[in-house]
Amino acid sequence: MAGQGAIFLCAILWSTSGLFIRLLDWHPMVIGGSRSILAAVVLLTLRRLSHRRREAASLDSAPHAKAPILRALALAAYGLCYTATMILFVIANKMTASANVILLQYTAPVWAALLGWLLLREKPHWEHWGAMAIVCLGMLLVFSKGISASSMLGNALALISGITLAANSVVLRLKKDDNPADILIFAHIQCALFSIPFFILHAPSFTVNNVLCILFMGIFQIGFASALLAYGIRRVPAVQAMLIAAIEPVLNPIWVLLAIGEKPEISVLAGGGLIIAAVIFSSTLSALRRRS
Repeated sequence: MAGQGAIFLCAILWSTSGLFIRLLDWHPMVIGGSRSILAAVVLLTLRRLSHRRREAASLDSAPHAKAPILRALALAAYGLCYTATMILFVIANKMTASANVILLQYTAPVWAALLGWLLLREKPHWEHWGAMAIVCLGMLLVFSKGISASSMLGNALALISGITLAANSVVLRLKKDDNPADILIFAHIQCALFSIPFFILHAPSFTVNNVLCILFMGIFQIGFASALLAYGIRRVPAVQAMLIAAIEPVLNPIWVLLAIGEKPEISVLAGGGLIIAAVIFSSTLSALRRRS
């Protein structure tokens, strides 16, 4: 259950992004790059602390030290899936309705099931397929008021971001015996590098509100969330990780409600209840299956 708990906490932290993006008056790519810089620092710090505590059993031992350049290139390549997810999510939000983006991105459990089955030989069980069907129904209810027939390109990019999000979970799972956090470090560095032109074109204003928001997003919303994802994915099948992560869009409007009083529609609450029930159901059965 530790792995599922870590993914659940990761999804909670991820879900605060919508609120803090609304509170920031920066360009989306500047927000994405800034939080990735901070997230990389957080992950590198945690990695260093972990290395000091477990130096004898460290995953950075001799085999990696012999070819640091090749290892760095491999980690950068593995990190491309998550880099693409973060960038595509931001671009899609600029081109189509945010409801479309989240709905299409959270087709991820389906792609994770297929890719995990193909590449990891982790065959989804009936509870996973059932939970996916309920999650899809819940998503349709959550976003029934906000689905828009806007930019087809934006919708396509959102769908691709769902595939890359699923592929990232499969890649991290594939490298579970290595250190998945290292892949996420490179992903955040790549995202930060990609955002550099936007810092020049859209220079951020460093007000107290903006600084506090970006610090929270970088350190907690994406930094510690990435550490929890790296921990959890070593213990949870890719499809189950993506199902648990599906609670993110359910919690998003709750934070907005608590912070600025914007009340969600009844359909949002009903859809969210279905998604949470599906996640709890599949997670419980999966945990019992692994114990038996």
